Order: sequence, then C-alpha cells, then structure tokens
Amino acid sequence: MQVTEHIHAIKIPFKIPIGPQLSLDRFVYAFLIYGSRICLIDTGVNSAETTIFEYLHKTGRRPKEIDMIILTHSHPDHIGAAHSIKKATGCLIAAHFGDKNWIEDVDRQCRERPVPGFHSLVGGPVDINRMVEEGDILELGDGLSLEVFHTPGHSEGSISLWLPADRALFCGDAVPLPGDLPIYDDYKKSVCSIMKLKSLTSIHTLLSAWDDPRKGDSIYQLMGESISFLQRIHELVARNVTSDTAPEIKDLCRQVAISLGLPASAATPMLARSLQANLRTLGL
Repeated sequence: MQVTEHIHAIKIPFKIPIGPQLSLDRFVYAFLIYGSRICLIDTGVNSAETTIFEYLHKTGRRPKEIDMIILTHSHPDHIGAAHSIKKATGCLIAAHFGDKNWIEDVDRQCRERPVPGFHSLVGGPVDINRMVEEGDILELGDGLSLEVFHTPGHSEGSISLWLPADRALFCGDAVPLPGDLPIYDDYKKSVCSIMKLKSLTSIHTLLSAWDDPRKGDSIYQLMGESISFLQRIHELVARNVTSDTAPEIKDLCRQVAISLGLPASAATPMLARSLQANLRTLGL
C-alpha cells in the first residue's frame, strides 16, 4: 500500500515454529521508497522477494530498479530475502557495523541467537557494501535523502531512518509495541533509543517493522507507552530477584508473560534473551 508520496509498505506474514505442530503467527513490514531509483528498507523473510517483486510490477516499477537495500538490523525477518534480492538486482546493501557479523555470517547468528526455524526464514548471508552510522545522509536521487540514527537496544547495530521529504521515520524494531512480545538485547539502550526518536518533533508518519503505519499524535503516544512498557518489564524482573540472586529463567519468563497478559506461548527463548538483558542491567 502507498503510505506517503514516496513510500510504499508491504506487509509480509510468516510463522515461527515453537513446538510440534505449533507455530507463532507474525508479520513484518518491508518498505519501498520510490524515486528515480528505488530504495528497499528491510526485506522480510526468505521468499518475500516474490511478494515484493509482484508489488513492484503492480505499481509499474521493476525489481531491477532497486538500487539499495538498507537493513535496519540483522534479525531473520529483516534480512531473510536480502540474498535473493541482491542476486536478482545487483543492488547495494547498507547496514550498521554493529550487526555486520550476523548479516554476513548467518550461521554465526544462528549459533549466537538461535531462533526456531532460523534457516527457513533466512535465504543466506549478504556482504555489506556500505557501512552507515549516526548522522550519515544517504542520497536516493530526485532530491530524496535519508538521515541515519543509531538506535541500539533491540540489537547492537539497529538503525532508524528519517526521510524529511515525507516527514517519515522508519524505526525498524526499535519501538516495541506495548503488549506484544518484547525483544531486545539491552534494556537501557532500548529506552534511550526510543527517547532519542521521541525527541524528533516533526514526525508525521512512523513506519515500524511490526506495527501498521501510524500518523500524527499517535506516534508520540506510542513512543511514551513503549518506554513505559519496557520500564514495567524491568520492574517485574527486579521484583523476582531475591537476595541478589537471579531466578530460574524459565520461571521468570512464565511469571513475566503472565503479568503482561501474554499467552503461555510467549515464554520463548526470545523472551528469555530479553529478560536476561534486564538481569544484566541489575548486575546479575
């Protein structure tokens, strides 16, 4: 769907296996910026290139017009189709150095951050052609440009991107959706990153990977609620710590999931990884 004058959003559903004949339904957004060339922000999971290419043809554009893919971070639902799209188009790949190892070596990512069904979600590794960092300006042609914000927490190399022509902010997974499965590697950095984005006073459209596009005042309301959500999780974790001793992670996952009103299926290794980040903040 077209969201702004230059931005098109593609919603890509996928499943994460969590047990025998059980799976968690998820979705992720990939975004296209249309100018004289095309910039793709994130790629969705393996095989999402079919959906993306079909959308391009439907809107009168061609896959070969994709000039650059910008990866907001390294997780499977963001880099899954990058290998196939780069092979088909010859486009450049841009990402932050903090996530380089996991983008260029997906087997390493799978070992260090195992996700159920990882290799079914990721089509293969890709080499990064352009490393980006805080303050970089990426010129897209036709007077369009993107400013890079380093927004770590969800991952060390997570970035957000500001398109001033459309007053649109692409935030990847940096702004968690309250009530959804919380995924982050560093609690404090996550909160600081949201506060950094919240300080941008002229955002008209927020484009998150795991939330429908938002406009107007609801953007800043969401960011405030996201900070409160992370703070509540941290308080729940702290409440379960006794005598400077961390609780069993399985018990902690179950207790936090119940307290947040999440389904039992949310007590996954991904939630455990997030809560371990809270424990590290508490010095445990």
